[in-house]
Amino acid sequence: MATSNRVPGSARSEGQGRGGTTRRELIRHASIGAAAVVAAGMGAKTAVAGPARFMGREAKYTLRIIQWSHFVPAYDKWFDNIYIKRWGAANDTEVTVDHISATDIPARAAAEVAAQSGHDIFFFLAPPAAYEDQVIDHKEIVEEVTRKRGKMNDLAFRSTYNPKTKKYFAFADNYVPDPANYRTDLWGEVGLKPTSWDNVLKAAPKLKAMGNPVGIGMSNELDSNMALMALMMCFGSFIQNDRNQVVLNSKATREALKFGKALYDQGMSDEIFAWTPASNNQAMLAGRLSFAMNAISITRSAELLNPDLAAKIELLPIPSGPNGRIGLEHVMGCYVIWKFAKNKKMAKKFLADLETKYVGAFENSKFYNFPTWPRSVPNIKRRVERDPIAKPAGKYTVLAEIADKYTKNVGYPGTSNAAIDEMFNKFLIPQMFAEVAQGKRTPDDAALTYDRQIKEIFRKWRAQGKV
Repeated sequence: MATSNRVPGSARSEGQGRGGTTRRELIRHASIGAAAVVAAGMGAKTAVAGPARFMGREAKYTLRIIQWSHFVPAYDKWFDNIYIKRWGAANDTEVTVDHISATDIPARAAAEVAAQSGHDIFFFLAPPAAYEDQVIDHKEIVEEVTRKRGKMNDLAFRSTYNPKTKKYFAFADNYVPDPANYRTDLWGEVGLKPTSWDNVLKAAPKLKAMGNPVGIGMSNELDSNMALMALMMCFGSFIQNDRNQVVLNSKATREALKFGKALYDQGMSDEIFAWTPASNNQAMLAGRLSFAMNAISITRSAELLNPDLAAKIELLPIPSGPNGRIGLEHVMGCYVIWKFAKNKKMAKKFLADLETKYVGAFENSKFYNFPTWPRSVPNIKRRVERDPIAKPAGKYTVLAEIADKYTKNVGYPGTSNAAIDEMFNKFLIPQMFAEVAQGKRTPDDAALTYDRQIKEIFRKWRAQGKV
């Protein structure tokens, strides 16, 4: 097993996807030796801050946190070297932060639950509704932040609150807008802009012929999940309605699937069926892709690695479809406090304090982490407008518009619930699109088949009283 290191300082790719195994299966398989896994850290990189380290004495409290290695190295440096030092000293607490790869999050969470031991605070990249019985009700933290910063946004509420059980199963500190990233030079040659899915389909054959295909994954990974579910909503296709009832088998779903096949046939390559979460970033940075749905990881990485290319990559809201323009968050940053956490009191205070003063997180994530309480970061629009690195100037201004108008929760117009969580982790939507694109199913067959599969998942969770 890898040994832990001190504060991480190397670049990472963001938004890495989840494994295809369900949480229930992971918990079962992780039971044997789970305690050893928890102790070993699964190759985690560790930062420690607080009185025990900096004042030469034992702290009154200890707090253990685990979260992903952020794609923006500056965020982890700020969090590890500045934020937890100050917070730990102010609260007489030794804070330990373990950073793990995003792809390790599902297995690590399952191992801690199986062992009923681990960290006080655990971070997920999407709403972990299936773990509701293993976590505290985070209502107290929500109320504390709301008292100081006003109402949380609707996206965060729908992503962390279960209206069936009346419980906040997570605390969302941030969400990540998911813009369209496109090459202005290549699209300029075609004479179009990716403002609509119709334009994307019209431009795709010409872009592919130029050696620069469109890049929307149909693989078992996070980016494919988000991009395809958002595309569906632009066509009026939804997994569930506002009453959390499955409605996938619809004319709109079949139209979205037809579009996906046409876009693959005319403007994409076979690589999309085996993409990893970093693939669209890598392909765009290599100068190969003309279009991708992703967070600002692409542009921020380009600014560091290839400034000339960065100046050619612009951002837009998700293209509009027959049902308008409806997008999803790229990731939803959700912290949970386990029921078996040893220091629930300080864990609650840490999360409330983090969100209440979120400017440092927003700025050091390079506008990746948007606050779920809008008043936690004043003047967001002006901040993104004035980014000193952006070329052309003002490139990131559109993020404020995307965050406010076009970013919805997974499971919209319903809530993010345990059934949606399981469906998400099994990557059923990318599989459905891939089977149609590859000619393995017709749109009619795919819509019906996956509607049945998802309804079965919902029946299971309804029986448990969670939906």
